[in-house]
Amino acid sequence: MGYRAPVTDIAFSLKHAAGLKSALAEGLYGDLDEETVDSVLAEAGRFASDVIAPLNSVGDKFGTPFKDGNVTTPPGWKDAYTSWAAAGWNGLAAPADWGGQELPHAVNAACIEMWNSASMAFGIGPVLTMAAIDALHAYGSDRLKQEYLSKLISGEWMGTMQLTEPQAGSDVGALRSKAERATDGSYRITGSKIFITYGEHDLTDNIIHFVLARLPDAPPGTKGISLFLVPKVMSDGTRNDVRAHSVEHKLGIHASPTCTMVYGDKGGAVGFLIGEEHRGMACMFTMMNRARLAVGLQGVGIAERATQQALAYARERKQGAAGAIIAYPDVKRMLLTMRALTGAARAICYATGIAIDRSLRAKSEAARKTAHERASLLTPVAKAFSTDIGTEVASLGVQVHGGMGYVEETGAAQHYRDARIAAIYEGTNGIQALDLVVRKVPLEGGKIVTLYIDELQRTVKSVRSSNAPAFGETATRLGEAVDSLERATRWLLAHKSSDAALAGATPYLRLFGNAAGGCMLAEEALASLRAGDGTGRTMLARFFAENLAVQATGLERSVTQGADSITSAQAALAE
Repeated sequence: MGYRAPVTDIAFSLKHAAGLKSALAEGLYGDLDEETVDSVLAEAGRFASDVIAPLNSVGDKFGTPFKDGNVTTPPGWKDAYTSWAAAGWNGLAAPADWGGQELPHAVNAACIEMWNSASMAFGIGPVLTMAAIDALHAYGSDRLKQEYLSKLISGEWMGTMQLTEPQAGSDVGALRSKAERATDGSYRITGSKIFITYGEHDLTDNIIHFVLARLPDAPPGTKGISLFLVPKVMSDGTRNDVRAHSVEHKLGIHASPTCTMVYGDKGGAVGFLIGEEHRGMACMFTMMNRARLAVGLQGVGIAERATQQALAYARERKQGAAGAIIAYPDVKRMLLTMRALTGAARAICYATGIAIDRSLRAKSEAARKTAHERASLLTPVAKAFSTDIGTEVASLGVQVHGGMGYVEETGAAQHYRDARIAAIYEGTNGIQALDLVVRKVPLEGGKIVTLYIDELQRTVKSVRSSNAPAFGETATRLGEAVDSLERATRWLLAHKSSDAALAGATPYLRLFGNAAGGCMLAEEALASLRAGDGTGRTMLARFFAENLAVQATGLERSVTQGADSITSAQAALAE
Protein backbone atom coordinates (compact mmCIF):
# COMPACT_ATOMS: atom_id res chain seq x y z
CA MET A 1 0.00 0.00 0.00
CA GLY A 2 0.99 3.63 -0.33
CA TYR A 3 2.06 5.99 2.42
CA ARG A 4 -0.11 8.82 3.73
CA ALA A 5 1.67 11.26 5.99
CA PRO A 6 -0.01 11.27 9.45
CA VAL A 7 0.03 15.05 9.61
CA THR A 8 -2.48 15.30 12.47
CA ASP A 9 -0.53 12.90 14.69
CA ILE A 10 2.76 14.57 13.79
CA ALA A 11 1.45 18.05 14.61
CA PHE A 12 -0.07 16.88 17.88
CA SER A 13 3.13 15.19 19.04
CA LEU A 14 5.18 18.21 18.03
CA LYS A 15 2.98 20.63 19.92
CA HIS A 16 2.10 18.68 23.05
CA ALA A 17 4.73 16.00 23.68
CA ALA A 18 7.76 17.89 22.37
CA GLY A 19 6.71 21.32 23.61
CA LEU A 20 6.27 23.38 20.43
CA LYS A 21 2.99 24.87 21.63
CA SER A 22 4.55 26.31 24.78
CA ALA A 23 7.64 27.47 22.84
CA LEU A 24 5.40 29.37 20.44
CA ALA A 25 3.45 30.89 23.32
CA GLU A 26 6.60 32.22 25.00
CA GLY A 27 7.81 33.80 21.76
CA LEU A 28 10.80 31.54 21.13
CA TYR A 29 10.08 31.67 17.39
CA GLY A 30 9.10 35.32 17.07
CA ASP A 31 5.80 35.79 15.24
CA LEU A 32 5.54 32.19 14.01
CA ASP A 33 2.12 30.73 14.83
CA GLU A 34 0.44 27.32 14.89
CA GLU A 35 -1.46 27.97 11.69
CA THR A 36 1.77 28.51 9.76
CA VAL A 37 3.29 25.36 11.26
CA ASP A 38 0.17 23.37 10.35
CA SER A 39 0.32 24.67 6.78
CA VAL A 40 3.99 23.72 6.41
CA LEU A 41 3.37 20.22 7.77
CA ALA A 42 0.32 19.71 5.55
CA GLU A 43 2.23 20.69 2.41
CA ALA A 44 5.20 18.53 3.39
CA GLY A 45 2.84 15.63 3.96
CA ARG A 46 1.28 16.11 0.54
CA PHE A 47 4.67 16.15 -1.20
CA ALA A 48 5.92 13.12 0.73
CA SER A 49 2.74 11.13 0.08
CA ASP A 50 2.08 12.08 -3.54
CA VAL A 51 5.53 12.67 -5.04
CA ILE A 52 8.20 10.76 -3.09
CA ALA A 53 6.32 7.71 -1.78
CA PRO A 54 5.35 6.33 -5.23
CA LEU A 55 9.07 6.19 -6.09
CA ASN A 56 10.01 4.01 -3.11
CA SER A 57 9.44 0.62 -4.68
CA VAL A 58 10.83 1.80 -8.02
CA GLY A 59 14.03 2.90 -6.32
CA ASP A 60 14.36 -0.38 -4.44
CA LYS A 61 14.19 -2.39 -7.66
CA PHE A 62 16.28 -0.08 -9.87
CA GLY A 63 19.08 0.68 -7.42
CA THR A 64 21.98 2.93 -8.42
CA PRO A 65 23.72 1.57 -11.53
CA PHE A 66 27.38 2.59 -11.65
CA LYS A 67 29.35 2.92 -14.87
CA ASP A 68 32.52 4.83 -15.76
CA GLY A 69 32.50 6.63 -12.43
CA ASN A 70 28.92 7.81 -12.79
CA VAL A 71 25.79 6.88 -10.83
CA THR A 72 22.34 6.79 -12.40
CA THR A 73 19.51 7.35 -9.92
CA PRO A 74 16.15 5.60 -10.43
CA PRO A 75 13.47 6.81 -12.85
CA GLY A 76 11.62 9.84 -11.48
CA TRP A 77 14.25 10.45 -8.80
CA LYS A 78 15.82 13.58 -10.32
CA ASP A 79 12.49 15.21 -11.15
CA ALA A 80 11.27 14.59 -7.61
CA TYR A 81 14.43 16.03 -6.10
CA THR A 82 14.37 19.08 -8.37
CA SER A 83 10.74 19.78 -7.41
CA TRP A 84 11.51 19.20 -3.75
CA ALA A 85 14.44 21.63 -3.77
CA ALA A 86 12.50 24.23 -5.81
CA ALA A 87 9.80 24.19 -3.14
CA GLY A 88 12.39 25.29 -0.57
CA TRP A 89 12.36 22.18 1.60
CA ASN A 90 16.15 21.91 1.73
CA GLY A 91 16.44 25.32 3.40
CA LEU A 92 13.50 25.03 5.78
CA ALA A 93 15.58 25.53 8.94
CA ALA A 94 18.57 27.20 7.26
CA PRO A 95 19.60 30.79 8.02
CA ALA A 96 17.52 33.44 6.27
CA ASP A 97 20.60 35.56 5.47
CA TRP A 98 21.67 32.88 3.00
CA GLY A 99 18.31 32.05 1.47
CA GLY A 100 16.83 29.73 4.08
CA GLN A 101 13.48 30.06 5.81
CA GLU A 102 14.86 29.80 9.36
CA LEU A 103 11.87 27.82 10.60
CA PRO A 104 12.28 25.70 13.76
CA HIS A 105 14.55 22.69 13.64
CA ALA A 106 11.70 20.82 15.32
CA VAL A 107 9.39 21.54 12.36
CA ASN A 108 12.16 20.48 9.99
CA ALA A 109 12.48 17.28 12.04
CA ALA A 110 8.82 16.51 11.43
CA CYS A 111 9.35 17.03 7.70
CA ILE A 112 12.47 14.82 7.74
CA GLU A 113 10.34 12.07 9.22
CA MET A 114 7.88 12.38 6.34
CA TRP A 115 10.58 12.39 3.63
CA ASN A 116 12.02 9.20 5.11
CA SER A 117 8.66 7.51 5.60
CA ALA A 118 8.03 8.13 1.93
CA SER A 119 11.45 6.73 1.00
CA MET A 120 14.44 6.25 3.28
CA ALA A 121 16.75 6.07 0.27
CA PHE A 122 15.53 9.47 -0.93
CA GLY A 123 15.35 11.11 2.49
CA ILE A 124 18.91 10.38 3.61
CA GLY A 125 20.55 12.44 0.85
CA PRO A 126 19.13 15.85 1.82
CA VAL A 127 19.85 15.10 5.50
CA LEU A 128 23.59 15.21 4.79
CA THR A 129 23.25 18.43 2.82
CA MET A 130 21.47 20.02 5.78
CA ALA A 131 24.26 18.85 8.07
CA ALA A 132 26.82 20.33 5.69
CA ILE A 133 24.95 23.63 5.76
CA ASP A 134 25.17 23.72 9.55
CA ALA A 135 28.91 23.05 9.56
CA LEU A 136 29.69 25.56 6.82
CA HIS A 137 27.54 28.25 8.42
CA ALA A 138 29.11 27.69 11.85
CA TYR A 139 32.78 27.29 10.87
CA GLY A 140 33.33 28.28 7.25
CA SER A 141 35.17 31.40 6.12
CA ASP A 142 33.22 34.26 4.59
CA ARG A 143 34.64 33.38 1.17
CA LEU A 144 33.50 29.77 1.39
CA LYS A 145 30.07 30.84 2.58
CA GLN A 146 29.73 33.25 -0.33
CA GLU A 147 30.66 30.58 -2.84
CA TYR A 148 28.89 27.53 -1.48
CA LEU A 149 26.33 28.20 1.25
CA SER A 150 23.41 29.62 -0.71
CA LYS A 151 23.63 26.87 -3.34
CA LEU A 152 23.63 24.18 -0.66
CA ILE A 153 20.66 25.82 1.05
CA SER A 154 18.71 26.07 -2.20
CA GLY A 155 19.47 22.43 -2.98
CA GLU A 156 21.12 23.37 -6.27
CA TRP A 157 24.12 21.49 -4.91
CA MET A 158 24.18 18.62 -2.41
CA GLY A 159 26.68 17.84 0.33
CA THR A 160 28.29 14.72 1.77
CA MET A 161 29.96 13.81 5.06
CA GLN A 162 33.14 11.73 4.75
CA LEU A 163 34.72 10.13 7.80
CA THR A 164 34.96 6.37 7.40
CA GLU A 165 37.99 4.57 5.97
CA PRO A 166 38.57 0.83 5.44
CA GLN A 167 41.07 0.41 8.28
CA ALA A 168 39.38 2.80 10.72
CA GLY A 169 35.67 1.99 10.92
CA SER A 170 34.24 3.68 13.99
CA ASP A 171 37.75 4.67 15.15
CA VAL A 172 37.88 8.01 13.34
CA GLY A 173 41.24 8.83 14.89
CA ALA A 174 42.84 6.03 12.84
CA LEU A 175 42.10 7.67 9.50
CA ARG A 176 44.96 7.95 6.96
CA SER A 177 43.67 10.48 4.43
CA LYS A 178 46.25 13.22 4.05
CA ALA A 179 46.14 16.96 3.51
CA GLU A 180 49.07 19.02 2.27
CA ARG A 181 49.20 22.80 2.43
CA ALA A 182 49.36 24.57 -0.94
CA THR A 183 50.96 27.94 -1.56
CA ASP A 184 47.62 29.58 -2.44
CA GLY A 185 46.12 28.83 0.98
CA SER A 186 44.17 25.78 -0.18
CA TYR A 187 45.09 22.14 0.54
CA ARG A 188 45.62 18.97 -1.49
CA ILE A 189 43.71 15.94 -0.26
CA THR A 190 44.75 12.33 -0.94
CA GLY A 191 43.30 9.07 0.34
CA SER A 192 40.08 7.10 0.21
CA LYS A 193 36.78 6.92 2.07
CA ILE A 194 34.18 4.17 2.24
CA PHE A 195 30.44 4.03 2.89
CA ILE A 196 29.88 7.56 1.57
CA THR A 197 26.18 8.21 1.19
CA TYR A 198 25.37 10.04 -2.05
CA GLY A 199 29.08 10.36 -2.76
CA GLU A 200 28.24 10.37 -6.48
CA HIS A 201 24.86 10.86 -8.21
CA ASP A 202 23.09 12.72 -10.99
CA LEU A 203 20.63 14.76 -8.93
CA THR A 204 22.77 17.92 -8.91
CA ASP A 205 25.56 19.28 -11.11
CA ASN A 206 27.94 19.65 -8.18
CA ILE A 207 28.51 17.74 -4.94
CA ILE A 208 30.28 19.43 -2.04
CA HIS A 209 32.21 16.90 0.03
CA PHE A 210 33.13 17.55 3.68
CA VAL A 211 36.19 15.41 4.25
CA LEU A 212 38.28 14.61 7.32
CA ALA A 213 42.03 14.37 6.72
CA ARG A 214 45.30 14.76 8.58
CA LEU A 215 48.06 17.32 8.02
CA PRO A 216 51.73 16.17 8.10
CA ASP A 217 52.41 17.91 11.43
CA ALA A 218 49.16 16.83 13.07
CA PRO A 219 49.16 15.20 16.50
CA PRO A 220 47.93 11.59 16.62
CA GLY A 221 44.32 10.57 17.19
CA THR A 222 41.22 12.68 16.79
CA LYS A 223 43.03 15.80 18.04
CA GLY A 224 45.01 15.90 14.82
CA ILE A 225 42.16 15.77 12.32
CA SER A 226 41.11 18.68 10.12
CA LEU A 227 37.92 19.19 8.10
CA PHE A 228 38.02 20.24 4.45
CA LEU A 229 35.43 21.30 1.91
CA VAL A 230 36.20 19.51 -1.37
CA PRO A 231 33.95 20.34 -4.33
CA LYS A 232 33.39 17.81 -7.08
CA VAL A 233 33.47 20.65 -9.60
CA MET A 234 35.67 23.71 -9.09
CA SER A 235 34.44 27.28 -9.53
CA ASP A 236 35.99 27.44 -13.01
CA GLY A 237 34.01 24.39 -14.12
CA THR A 238 36.89 21.88 -14.06
CA ARG A 239 36.61 18.53 -12.32
CA ASN A 240 38.42 18.23 -9.01
CA ASP A 241 40.71 15.28 -8.35
CA VAL A 242 38.02 13.21 -6.62
CA ARG A 243 36.02 10.29 -7.96
CA ALA A 244 33.72 7.48 -6.96
CA HIS A 245 35.51 4.16 -7.33
CA SER A 246 32.52 1.87 -6.72
CA VAL A 247 29.01 1.62 -5.31
CA GLU A 248 28.11 -0.90 -2.61
CA HIS A 249 25.46 -3.59 -3.06
CA LYS A 250 23.45 -3.40 0.15
CA LEU A 251 20.73 -5.13 2.14
CA GLY A 252 18.44 -2.10 1.88
CA ILE A 253 18.09 1.54 0.80
CA HIS A 254 19.04 0.36 -2.68
CA ALA A 255 18.31 3.73 -4.29
CA SER A 256 20.81 5.55 -2.05
CA PRO A 257 24.25 5.37 -3.67
CA THR A 258 26.81 4.28 -1.07
CA CYS A 259 30.21 4.99 -2.59
CA THR A 260 33.88 4.33 -2.15
CA MET A 261 35.60 7.66 -2.86
CA VAL A 262 39.17 8.19 -4.05
CA TYR A 263 41.10 11.45 -3.69
CA GLY A 264 44.36 12.31 -5.42
CA ASP A 265 44.72 10.22 -8.60
CA LYS A 266 46.31 13.29 -10.19
CA GLY A 267 48.24 14.68 -7.26
CA GLY A 268 45.55 15.71 -4.82
CA ALA A 269 42.02 17.09 -4.71
CA VAL A 270 41.76 20.80 -3.96
CA GLY A 271 40.27 21.31 -0.52
CA PHE A 272 39.49 24.31 1.65
CA LEU A 273 39.85 24.31 5.42
CA ILE A 274 36.69 24.45 7.54
CA GLY A 275 37.40 25.90 10.96
CA GLU A 276 40.97 25.59 12.25
CA GLU A 277 43.71 23.11 11.47
CA HIS A 278 43.67 20.04 13.76
CA ARG A 279 40.19 21.06 15.06
CA GLY A 280 38.13 19.25 12.48
CA MET A 281 36.29 16.96 14.86
CA ALA A 282 34.59 19.90 16.56
CA CYS A 283 33.30 21.01 13.15
CA MET A 284 32.32 17.49 12.17
CA PHE A 285 30.38 16.98 15.39
CA THR A 286 28.08 19.81 14.31
CA MET A 287 27.29 17.75 11.22
CA MET A 288 27.14 14.47 13.08
CA ASN A 289 24.76 15.61 15.80
CA ARG A 290 22.28 16.98 13.26
CA ALA A 291 22.64 13.84 11.19
CA ARG A 292 22.16 11.61 14.25
CA LEU A 293 18.81 13.21 15.01
CA ALA A 294 17.85 12.85 11.36
CA VAL A 295 18.78 9.16 11.37
CA GLY A 296 16.64 8.72 14.49
CA LEU A 297 13.83 10.27 12.46
CA GLN A 298 14.53 7.69 9.76
CA GLY A 299 13.74 5.07 12.38
CA VAL A 300 10.48 6.84 13.18
CA GLY A 301 9.67 7.24 9.50
CA ILE A 302 10.17 3.61 8.55
CA ALA A 303 8.27 2.50 11.68
CA GLU A 304 5.34 4.73 10.70
CA ARG A 305 5.25 3.35 7.18
CA ALA A 306 5.49 -0.26 8.36
CA THR A 307 2.71 0.39 10.88
CA GLN A 308 0.41 1.90 8.27
CA GLN A 309 0.92 -1.06 5.97
CA ALA A 310 0.45 -3.66 8.71
CA LEU A 311 -2.78 -2.00 9.91
CA ALA A 312 -4.19 -1.92 6.39
CA TYR A 313 -3.29 -5.57 5.80
CA ALA A 314 -4.72 -6.70 9.15
CA ARG A 315 -8.03 -4.96 8.41
CA GLU A 316 -8.31 -6.60 4.99
CA ARG A 317 -6.89 -10.08 5.58
CA LYS A 318 -9.69 -12.53 6.43
CA GLN A 319 -8.93 -15.72 8.34
CA GLY A 320 -11.16 -18.04 10.38
CA ALA A 321 -14.41 -17.29 12.15
CA ALA A 322 -13.19 -13.96 13.52
CA GLY A 323 -13.01 -12.46 10.05
CA ALA A 324 -10.23 -9.90 9.63
CA ILE A 325 -7.08 -10.83 11.51
CA ILE A 326 -7.10 -7.48 13.33
CA ALA A 327 -9.73 -9.04 15.62
CA TYR A 328 -7.21 -11.54 17.05
CA PRO A 329 -5.66 -10.44 20.37
CA ASP A 330 -2.11 -11.31 19.36
CA VAL A 331 -2.40 -9.32 16.16
CA LYS A 332 -3.83 -6.43 18.18
CA ARG A 333 -0.86 -6.70 20.50
CA MET A 334 1.59 -6.47 17.61
CA LEU A 335 -0.20 -3.52 16.02
CA LEU A 336 -0.48 -1.66 19.31
CA THR A 337 3.20 -2.28 19.98
CA MET A 338 4.05 -0.89 16.56
CA ARG A 339 1.93 2.22 16.99
CA ALA A 340 3.01 2.88 20.59
CA LEU A 341 6.73 2.48 19.92
CA THR A 342 6.50 4.67 16.84
CA GLY A 343 4.71 7.41 18.78
CA ALA A 344 7.20 7.27 21.65
CA ALA A 345 10.21 7.48 19.33
CA ARG A 346 8.61 10.33 17.38
CA ALA A 347 8.06 12.37 20.54
CA ILE A 348 11.66 11.86 21.73
CA CYS A 349 13.05 13.01 18.37
CA TYR A 350 10.80 16.07 18.23
CA ALA A 351 11.70 16.99 21.81
CA THR A 352 15.35 16.84 20.77
CA GLY A 353 14.54 19.24 17.95
CA ILE A 354 12.90 21.67 20.40
CA ALA A 355 15.98 21.49 22.62
CA ILE A 356 18.19 22.34 19.63
CA ASP A 357 15.94 25.31 18.83
CA ARG A 358 16.18 26.57 22.40
CA SER A 359 19.95 26.20 22.35
CA LEU A 360 20.03 28.56 19.36
CA ARG A 361 17.14 30.93 20.08
CA ALA A 362 16.71 31.30 23.84
CA LYS A 363 17.14 34.87 25.04
CA SER A 364 19.79 34.33 27.71
CA GLU A 365 23.16 32.64 27.44
CA ALA A 366 22.32 30.51 30.48
CA ALA A 367 19.09 29.29 28.86
CA ARG A 368 20.90 28.49 25.63
CA LYS A 369 23.55 26.53 27.55
CA THR A 370 20.93 24.54 29.46
CA ALA A 371 19.09 23.76 26.23
CA HIS A 372 22.32 22.70 24.53
CA GLU A 373 22.97 20.27 27.36
CA ARG A 374 19.41 18.93 27.09
CA ALA A 375 19.89 18.41 23.35
CA SER A 376 23.21 16.70 24.04
CA LEU A 377 21.53 14.36 26.53
CA LEU A 378 18.65 13.46 24.23
CA THR A 379 20.51 13.11 20.92
CA PRO A 380 22.00 9.62 21.52
CA VAL A 381 18.62 8.44 22.82
CA ALA A 382 16.82 9.89 19.81
CA LYS A 383 19.25 8.22 17.44
CA ALA A 384 19.58 4.79 19.05
CA PHE A 385 16.17 4.23 20.62
CA SER A 386 14.35 5.37 17.49
CA THR A 387 16.42 3.31 15.07
CA ASP A 388 16.09 0.21 17.24
CA ILE A 389 12.36 0.88 17.17
CA GLY A 390 12.45 1.21 13.39
CA THR A 391 13.92 -2.27 13.03
CA GLU A 392 11.63 -3.83 15.63
CA VAL A 393 8.48 -2.28 14.21
CA ALA A 394 9.40 -3.20 10.64
CA SER A 395 10.02 -6.77 11.83
CA LEU A 396 6.60 -6.86 13.48
CA GLY A 397 5.17 -5.55 10.22
CA VAL A 398 6.55 -8.60 8.41
CA GLN A 399 5.06 -10.81 11.13
CA VAL A 400 1.60 -9.29 10.82
CA HIS A 401 1.68 -10.08 7.10
CA GLY A 402 2.69 -13.68 7.82
CA GLY A 403 4.14 -15.45 4.80
CA MET A 404 3.17 -12.55 2.57
CA GLY A 405 5.47 -10.35 4.59
CA TYR A 406 8.46 -12.48 3.67
CA VAL A 407 7.94 -12.09 -0.06
CA GLU A 408 8.81 -8.86 -1.78
CA GLU A 409 5.52 -8.06 -3.48
CA THR A 410 3.83 -6.64 -0.37
CA GLY A 411 6.65 -4.21 0.43
CA ALA A 412 6.85 -5.23 4.09
CA ALA A 413 10.20 -6.92 3.47
CA GLN A 414 11.65 -3.73 1.97
CA HIS A 415 10.76 -1.75 5.10
CA TYR A 416 12.61 -4.34 7.20
CA ARG A 417 15.65 -4.29 4.90
CA ASP A 418 15.72 -0.50 4.75
CA ALA A 419 15.33 -0.05 8.50
CA ARG A 420 18.37 -2.13 9.43
CA ILE A 421 21.05 0.35 8.39
CA ALA A 422 19.81 3.15 10.64
CA ALA A 423 21.08 1.42 13.79
CA ILE A 424 24.55 1.23 12.21
CA TYR A 425 25.42 4.45 10.42
CA GLU A 426 26.04 7.86 12.00
CA GLY A 427 27.60 6.04 14.96
CA THR A 428 26.36 2.57 15.84
CA ASN A 429 23.74 2.32 18.54
CA GLY A 430 26.30 0.77 20.86
CA ILE A 431 28.43 3.89 20.45
CA GLN A 432 25.38 6.04 21.14
CA ALA A 433 24.79 4.13 24.38
CA LEU A 434 28.41 4.61 25.44
CA ASP A 435 28.18 8.31 24.60
CA LEU A 436 25.06 8.60 26.75
CA VAL A 437 26.61 6.85 29.74
CA VAL A 438 30.18 8.19 29.57
CA ARG A 439 29.63 11.77 28.37
CA LYS A 440 26.00 12.85 28.62
CA VAL A 441 24.71 11.44 31.91
CA PRO A 442 27.69 12.93 33.84
CA LEU A 443 27.10 16.45 32.39
CA GLU A 444 27.22 19.02 35.18
CA GLY A 445 27.81 16.23 37.68
CA GLY A 446 24.56 14.55 36.70
CA LYS A 447 22.47 17.71 37.09
CA ILE A 448 21.14 17.70 33.50
CA VAL A 449 19.85 14.13 33.58
CA THR A 450 18.46 14.61 37.11
CA LEU A 451 16.45 17.64 36.03
CA TYR A 452 15.11 15.66 33.09
CA ILE A 453 14.05 12.77 35.31
CA ASP A 454 12.31 15.29 37.59
CA GLU A 455 10.24 16.38 34.58
CA LEU A 456 9.25 12.78 33.92
CA GLN A 457 8.20 12.44 37.55
CA ARG A 458 5.96 15.49 37.14
CA THR A 459 4.29 13.85 34.15
CA VAL A 460 3.58 10.78 36.26
CA LYS A 461 2.02 12.99 38.95
CA SER A 462 -0.14 14.71 36.35
CA VAL A 463 -1.44 11.37 35.08
CA ARG A 464 -2.17 10.24 38.62
CA SER A 465 -3.99 13.45 39.53
CA SER A 466 -6.09 13.38 36.34
CA ASN A 467 -8.17 10.55 37.84
CA ALA A 468 -9.14 9.47 34.33
CA PRO A 469 -10.39 5.84 34.49
CA ALA A 470 -9.24 5.21 30.93
CA PHE A 471 -5.61 5.49 32.08
CA GLY A 472 -5.90 2.27 34.07
CA GLU A 473 -2.53 1.55 35.71
CA THR A 474 -0.64 4.05 33.54
CA ALA A 475 0.52 6.26 36.42
CA THR A 476 1.71 3.32 38.50
CA ARG A 477 3.59 1.61 35.69
CA LEU A 478 5.16 4.79 34.35
CA GLY A 479 6.11 5.73 37.90
CA GLU A 480 7.89 2.42 38.30
CA ALA A 481 9.72 2.94 35.00
CA VAL A 482 10.90 6.43 35.95
CA ASP A 483 11.96 5.19 39.39
CA SER A 484 14.01 2.46 37.69
CA LEU A 485 15.60 5.07 35.45
CA GLU A 486 16.44 7.24 38.46
CA ARG A 487 18.06 4.36 40.37
CA ALA A 488 20.00 3.15 37.32
CA THR A 489 21.19 6.72 36.69
CA ARG A 490 22.45 7.10 40.26
CA TRP A 491 24.27 3.78 39.93
CA LEU A 492 25.95 4.87 36.68
CA LEU A 493 27.00 8.20 38.15
CA ALA A 494 28.57 6.34 41.04
CA HIS A 495 30.45 3.96 38.74
CA LYS A 496 31.43 6.53 36.06
CA SER A 497 33.39 4.98 33.15
CA SER A 498 34.06 1.58 34.73
CA ASP A 499 33.70 -1.61 32.72
CA ALA A 500 30.55 -2.28 34.70
CA ALA A 501 29.02 1.00 33.55
CA LEU A 502 30.03 0.34 29.95
CA ALA A 503 28.49 -3.13 30.08
CA GLY A 504 25.17 -1.63 31.12
CA ALA A 505 25.12 1.18 28.55
CA THR A 506 22.81 -0.40 25.99
CA PRO A 507 20.10 -1.55 28.43
CA TYR A 508 20.34 1.86 30.11
CA LEU A 509 19.62 3.66 26.84
CA ARG A 510 16.59 1.42 26.27
CA LEU A 511 15.42 2.08 29.82
CA PHE A 512 15.80 5.81 29.21
CA GLY A 513 13.84 5.61 25.96
CA ASN A 514 11.05 3.55 27.50
CA ALA A 515 10.61 5.91 30.45
CA ALA A 516 10.85 9.10 28.41
CA GLY A 517 8.74 7.80 25.52
CA GLY A 518 6.04 6.49 27.84
CA CYS A 519 5.81 9.82 29.64
CA MET A 520 5.61 11.72 26.36
CA LEU A 521 2.73 9.54 25.17
CA ALA A 522 1.06 10.28 28.50
CA GLU A 523 1.53 14.02 27.88
CA GLU A 524 -0.21 13.64 24.53
CA ALA A 525 -3.04 11.76 26.21
CA LEU A 526 -3.43 14.46 28.87
CA ALA A 527 -3.58 17.14 26.19
CA SER A 528 -6.23 15.15 24.33
CA LEU A 529 -8.29 14.75 27.48
CA ARG A 530 -8.14 18.50 28.09
CA ALA A 531 -9.43 18.98 24.56
CA GLY A 532 -12.31 16.60 25.25
CA ASP A 533 -11.25 13.81 22.89
CA GLY A 534 -8.57 11.69 24.48
CA THR A 535 -9.80 8.11 24.10
CA GLY A 536 -7.39 6.89 21.40
CA ARG A 537 -4.29 8.56 22.77
CA THR A 538 -5.13 7.57 26.33
CA MET A 539 -5.52 3.94 25.30
CA LEU A 540 -2.17 4.06 23.49
CA ALA A 541 -0.42 5.60 26.50
CA ARG A 542 -1.99 2.95 28.73
CA PHE A 543 -0.89 0.14 26.42
CA PHE A 544 2.69 1.46 26.43
CA ALA A 545 2.74 1.81 30.21
CA GLU A 546 1.20 -1.57 31.01
CA ASN A 547 2.93 -3.63 28.32
CA LEU A 548 6.22 -1.92 27.40
CA ALA A 549 7.25 0.35 30.26
CA VAL A 550 7.05 -2.66 32.56
CA GLN A 551 10.33 -3.84 31.04
CA ALA A 552 12.02 -1.14 33.11
CA THR A 553 12.74 -3.15 36.23
CA GLY A 554 14.45 -5.87 34.21
CA LEU A 555 16.49 -3.30 32.31
CA GLU A 556 17.48 -1.68 35.60
CA ARG A 557 18.75 -5.00 36.92
CA SER A 558 20.69 -5.56 33.71
CA VAL A 559 22.37 -2.17 34.17
CA THR A 560 23.16 -2.49 37.86
CA GLN A 561 23.65 -6.24 38.29
CA GLY A 562 24.45 -7.71 34.87
CA ALA A 563 27.97 -6.50 34.28
CA ASP A 564 29.88 -9.41 35.79
CA SER A 565 28.11 -11.91 33.54
CA ILE A 566 29.52 -9.93 30.59
CA THR A 567 33.02 -8.94 31.76
CA SER A 568 33.89 -12.40 33.08
CA ALA A 569 32.39 -14.42 30.22
CA GLN A 570 35.49 -14.91 28.07
CA ALA A 571 35.17 -18.68 28.29
CA ALA A 572 31.74 -18.58 26.66
CA LEU A 573 33.27 -16.83 23.63
CA ALA A 574 36.39 -18.97 23.32
CA GLU A 575 36.94 -20.97 20.16
